[in-house]
This record gives sequence, structure tokens and C-alpha cells, in this order.
Amino acid sequence: MDKKVNSGIINVKGLAIGKGKPVICVPVMAAEKEEIVKQILDYAGRGMEMIEWRVDAFSEVGNMDAIEDVLEKIKDSLEKTALVYTYRSKEQGGLGCEDAVTVKKIHITGAKSEVVDFVDLEYFATNKPEGEIKEIQSYGTYVITSHHDFDETPESGVISILLDKMNESGSDIVKLAVMPKDIDDVLTILKQTSDFVKRHPDKPIITMSMGKTGSISRIAGQYFGSCVTFGSAEASSAPGQVPYKDLSVILDTIDENLK
Repeated sequence: MDKKVNSGIINVKGLAIGKGKPVICVPVMAAEKEEIVKQILDYAGRGMEMIEWRVDAFSEVGNMDAIEDVLEKIKDSLEKTALVYTYRSKEQGGLGCEDAVTVKKIHITGAKSEVVDFVDLEYFATNKPEGEIKEIQSYGTYVITSHHDFDETPESGVISILLDKMNESGSDIVKLAVMPKDIDDVLTILKQTSDFVKRHPDKPIITMSMGKTGSISRIAGQYFGSCVTFGSAEASSAPGQVPYKDLSVILDTIDENLK
């Protein structure tokens, strides 16, 4: 795996994450092994930059051998596509209900596979997250510390605290997703994203405001500093995701206009 070579930029498989046009990440939410592999191979074959395997949607999520089997089947097809490996709990808007010990096993299984580029770790739901972050990184895998609020958009000061706390953990990227009640909430997360980038120019950040109201945040990352955005293909993993094809055209247009 390539390593971070420039300030605030992570270089993985030809992607410069943290600079310029946001990378589009497409989620795979399939439940069965054959469909998971099929979708990942299809997306990689179509040249998609980044794929997120939502492991919590896997029907055999508690079976480490089954997870390893999926990773083994896809590894030769990901030479030019970054893989984000995510277990999302029900409390954070996902499907997962495994205990903490099993979740850690899931994370480490991905981290040591030499297939996964990024492990998403729910920072505030993890016991002793700093230790787990270091363990994941010891395998040469990057860590995204994340937090999702499907109920509201916290006040500016709270958002700042959440982002700074995740940043202090030693992770490689911080991620925050919130739910807006109106456009003012969307402006709040965009402003806090920009402020974080100014405070911490060496740390890539991913933020989004969810739902239809927040959809503008998914295309505005290049203006405010969010380095990855999520676009749907077969199925979305969160409300408000823009279809991949449409998102790609929009981001290309923005990037050309900013050059």
C-alpha cells in the first residue's frame, strides 16, 4: 500500500485523497457472498475510484472465514480501485448488531487482509478506539474514524468538538455525517468542514449533510474541503446519495470550473 507522501494527502492506488476533486465512493450493500463479489468486480471493472463494502449488510457478518473468502475473491480486481471496509452499527444508521468483541474481529480481519485500504471505525462507539486504530494501522491499513447522527445537526461548537476529538485519535481521515432539519443546518456542517480544514490542514476530512435537504453537501466538497463523497449505484447506504453517473458529471464540471 502506498503511504501518505504529502501534507494532508493520502495516496492510494493513484488517488490523491485530500486534494482537489472529491473521490466518489460507491457502496455495496448486498447480503449474499455471490452478489457482493459480483457488484465489487463490476464496479472495479467500470473504473470506479473507490468502493465501500458495507460488511454489516453481509448475511455472514459474524463469520470471519466467510469475510476472508469475499476478500480473497475480489483482491485481484482492485489494483486501481480503493476499498473502504465498513461495519456500521444500528445505532449509527447501519444494520449491524454484533457485540464489541466481534466488531473488533471484523475490523482486524479486514485490516490484515492486504485487500482493504481503509477501515471505517465508529469512534464514539468503540471501546479504547486509539488502541484499535493503532492495531489496524500496524497492518498498513488506513483508518477512517466516523460518527453519524441521523437525528439532527449538532450546534457548531459540538461539531467542532466531535471533529477535533476524532482528529486527536491518530486516525488518517475523520468523517462526520449529520441530518439537517433545514438549509441552515446544511450551511453549519459546510462551515465547520471549512473551519476544520483551516485548523488541521494535514488531516483529510469527509463530511456530509444527509437527506434531500443536505444533498448539496455531497457535491460541494471541493469548495469546503471534504475529500470523499458517496454516490449510489445498485443501492444507497444513506439518505440523499446522488446516483454515481450524475455525481461524476457534476464533480467533473465543478473541477473544470475551478481550474
